[in-house]
Amino acid sequence: MRVLILGGDGYLGWPTAMYLSRRGHAVALLDNFVKRRWEAETGGRPLIDVPKLPDRVRAWSRISGRDIAHYDVDLCDYASVVRVLADTAPDVIVHYAEQPSAPFSMIDVHHAAATQSNNVIGTLNLLWALRDHRPSTHLVKLGTMGQYGTPNIDIEEGFLEIRHNNRTDRLPFPCQPGSFYHLSKVHDSHNVRFACAAWGLAATDLNQGVVYGIETDETKLDPALSTSFHYDAVFGTVLNRFCVQAILGTPLTVYGRGGQKRGFINIRDTLRCVELALLNPAPAGEYRVFNQFTEVFGVAELAETVVHSATRLDIRSRIDHLPNPRVEREDHYYNPVGSGLTALGLEPHLLSQELVGSMLRNIGAHTDSIDRAAILPVTNWRRELPATPLLARG
Repeated sequence: MRVLILGGDGYLGWPTAMYLSRRGHAVALLDNFVKRRWEAETGGRPLIDVPKLPDRVRAWSRISGRDIAHYDVDLCDYASVVRVLADTAPDVIVHYAEQPSAPFSMIDVHHAAATQSNNVIGTLNLLWALRDHRPSTHLVKLGTMGQYGTPNIDIEEGFLEIRHNNRTDRLPFPCQPGSFYHLSKVHDSHNVRFACAAWGLAATDLNQGVVYGIETDETKLDPALSTSFHYDAVFGTVLNRFCVQAILGTPLTVYGRGGQKRGFINIRDTLRCVELALLNPAPAGEYRVFNQFTEVFGVAELAETVVHSATRLDIRSRIDHLPNPRVEREDHYYNPVGSGLTALGLEPHLLSQELVGSMLRNIGAHTDSIDRAAILPVTNWRRELPATPLLARG
């Protein structure tokens, strides 16, 4: 297939490009590199220096013998999006090109507005470009499990059968997003669903859990093919932070009591899920949703798992609890359904298999590159400060 990957310079975009290219697809990338500028602004330098995209593309061509086209284009520039669609004529578009951080979106009004403008307007431009120029292209958009929140019912895959006053209907699952970033993803989903209904577009929304993993089969081929690994308080994930803290021998910082539950997925499984969505496209006019996760952990449980895994490397670590900077329920019911991708053939990797064999060992090899000041939280969801102030950068 001809595949256009939006956000092709990112943590997921670049590994997806190599994964699909290696399997014979014709791959093109679009990115305006604003994520790198946001990282520099917030001090979120990746653990391992990531080569610039043109350098990685050249390295991939040398190693694999396959070429990948790339475009320096902003999705918020509609005319440029149309030109890229004309150049690439994609059968499938994989859409990662969004600001991905909840803490970033909660820094202040400017970061909240930048998040929603980038994410919502960029996707809206894409939908109109598809309508007018590539209506048969299958859109695979990365959503987030976080847009559901933590309802006291099972989380279905995108839709819920409702019975009210003796009538029934199948309606979008009610969302309770926890940040302006998560809200932007809800807006995206509504816009994509409407475009499918109104214009006959075909779209798959992959509502993904927290992704972990520092390498894939392709990134391991050469250091020039590496992808980013963030552990900072703005762009890093909770698991990445815990792993880095364990390697440093500093306490693992659990926010609040640590009862918050989330879905998790290995980066290799993310690539496979995207491939399954490509190979089994939604029909014209259909908006479908897959919940993309393989395991569920509470935050405190996750910290204990990291501590236990670290002991296998003779690393002793412990857990501390910080005031929770987020507004979220810390003890709650959480039972998401994730059968759609499994039915298509997903065979999950498990966290217990990944921690020691890949993540902790790789982080340990780059200990000197860790910025300790970047780990602790700097963004507060609340108007009032907690009783114990959060530690600030610098």
